[in-house]
Amino acid sequence: MSSTTSRNANRPLSPHLSIYKPIPTMVASIMHRITGVALYSGTLLVAIWLVAAATGPGAFNAVDGIFSSWLGLLILFGYTWALMQHMLGGIRHFLWDATMLMDKQTATTLAYATFVGGACLTLLIWLLAAIVR
Repeated sequence: MSSTTSRNANRPLSPHLSIYKPIPTMVASIMHRITGVALYSGTLLVAIWLVAAATGPGAFNAVDGIFSSWLGLLILFGYTWALMQHMLGGIRHFLWDATMLMDKQTATTLAYATFVGGACLTLLIWLLAAIVR
């Protein structure tokens, strides 16, 4: 009995990420979770912006100055990308919940489409914002 225990002692108790080769659907699922956390944090920034707008012009100008800096714009760009990526990942999961597009090749293509679509939608939003501004 002790030989069996010592033989299994080096084996992982459960599968781990180091065992699996990252495939597009797995990466898309992980990114969906990461963007969900990023959106939670980014929503706090939106709340700060709204509170500053309600407080008065002084507070709003201070927050707007921070958001208009290069670092603020970079954070807002990342927030926009996280929102688009998470939205498309949610649509992908909704389709899977409806038992649609679940075969291996289509699921892989859909995972790639969420990455490309998230990037394209983010760029489109920022280009439109720059034109309107």
